[in-house]
Amino acid sequence: MLKPDYIFESSWEVCNKVGGIYTVLSTRAKTLQDEMKDRIIFIGPDCWKENDSPYFREEKSLFAEWQWKAKEEGLKVKVGRWTIPGEPIAILVDFTPYFEKKDEIYTWLWEKYSVDSLHAYGDYDEASMFSYAAALVTESLYNFNVERGTFNHSTKVIYHANEWMCGLGALYINNKLPQIGTIFTTHATSIGRSIAGNQKPLYDYLFAYNGDQMAGELNMQSKHSIEKQTAWNVDCFTTVSDITAKECVELLDKPVDVVLPNGFDDNFVPKGAQFTKKRKAARQRLLQVANALLGEQLDDDTLIISTSGRYEFRNKGIDVFVEAMNRLLRDRDLKKKVLAFIEVPGWVGEPRKDLRERLDSFLSYDTPLEVPQLTHWLHNMSHDNVLSMMKYYDMHNRKDENVKVIFLPCYLDGKDGILNMHYYDIVLGNDLCVYPSYYEPWGYTPLEAVAFKVPCITTDLAGFGLWANKVFGHYGELKDGVKVIHRTDYNYSEVADAIKDAVADFSALDKKQVDACRKKAEALSKKALWSEFIQYYHEAYDIALTKAEERKNK
Repeated sequence: MLKPDYIFESSWEVCNKVGGIYTVLSTRAKTLQDEMKDRIIFIGPDCWKENDSPYFREEKSLFAEWQWKAKEEGLKVKVGRWTIPGEPIAILVDFTPYFEKKDEIYTWLWEKYSVDSLHAYGDYDEASMFSYAAALVTESLYNFNVERGTFNHSTKVIYHANEWMCGLGALYINNKLPQIGTIFTTHATSIGRSIAGNQKPLYDYLFAYNGDQMAGELNMQSKHSIEKQTAWNVDCFTTVSDITAKECVELLDKPVDVVLPNGFDDNFVPKGAQFTKKRKAARQRLLQVANALLGEQLDDDTLIISTSGRYEFRNKGIDVFVEAMNRLLRDRDLKKKVLAFIEVPGWVGEPRKDLRERLDSFLSYDTPLEVPQLTHWLHNMSHDNVLSMMKYYDMHNRKDENVKVIFLPCYLDGKDGILNMHYYDIVLGNDLCVYPSYYEPWGYTPLEAVAFKVPCITTDLAGFGLWANKVFGHYGELKDGVKVIHRTDYNYSEVADAIKDAVADFSALDKKQVDACRKKAEALSKKALWSEFIQYYHEAYDIALTKAEERKNK
């Protein structure tokens, strides 16, 4: 197998924590850094400008000579380290100067690759200009190393672009530096996500959808176009799960070359006594917040469950989670009180002052605050999906109800003003996590949960759920650590019932059974470590480099 001497990897989420791709890259980095020793270089957007980034540490001595050359060429870059395990080299580039050349760049893209940028809106321009800048950084650094003799004819170099947002850069490299092997990973097809998000049935009709036609119907022409042309023109086209691979065939008319499942690095999962201490602290904090909000005295015997992720109400199954909790209210098999958190960032206004005052007073209260379903005020209180659904079902967390649902509508970054703890310090406090996704190419949230020994419920429409079934050799059950529910375009009600029943069943388990369940969850997470999955990346590198070598030798 051909192995790269250098890898340049670009993503909008390098040193920029937005969503799941940040987790993919930041947890994989150490495994590659251990193998490549500073020969993997991540390129991300300079979103912080003059301010200090919490994810990046500048080191002016890195590539010092090249930095002068880059400046002469008009590139505005910061070179340093991504402050994650492995501390790989990262280059952040200011892409704003290229907006004035936008039309010229899009014309080139149309003439060379027939990419339609005419229908662009929203984040398309920003992503494209960053992608262009990332390619210029790669080109400049590559040529600099050739001039210095560090790179020669036999140096094997990979350019890896993540998501449609980095497609333009991959096509630029493909055109200008054909000696570099190019890889493109789509973490979810833009058109598949859009079909699902627009309440259309994705799976039953997948074979019949035409991606180009749907792009026109859903006003997604430009994103779809760049994604499709990048998939067709790079050396190696990849995605993250078998379920998204099917989408690529149907919607992009292009089979993937390799599936690169998303692994995990468990370095930040605390061990032993530290784990027990952190779990206790998380539960204590969650119960404190709930009791202050609800005016109750819920104790540690309460079953704490949660769902989390991006605020995609249908795609992430938040709707079906609320439905399941509503049905659980009337379930006679429920043996414990349930405290359910919905941890998805909404259009958050500010932390509630009345809740803050109660928490700071350390007193016990026996009356609830108004709107006892919410920890932070929202800008769109009357139009928020979670609140609207709870209102529709008359879910008001009343004293006599055994199921309380609380919406935590903010990023858990340790500075939210109410919980003030990081997501990873909170997730381990759960007894059970529920991620009933309808559209989920992989699904980091369930993988993170099991890594922290929290059993979880997911669906077979999530890449992770399918993978778990494959590992088990059957549909996962709670006793396996992960329950995988069969989900289709139309069985929403059955899924809600299955979640309700699973939570009720879990509430009846004794300590020994729960511990066994937690052990199984942790054991499954070990099979998804990057050390297990990195082999698929080597396969992709080999495919891309083989094609690049063929071009060199022509």
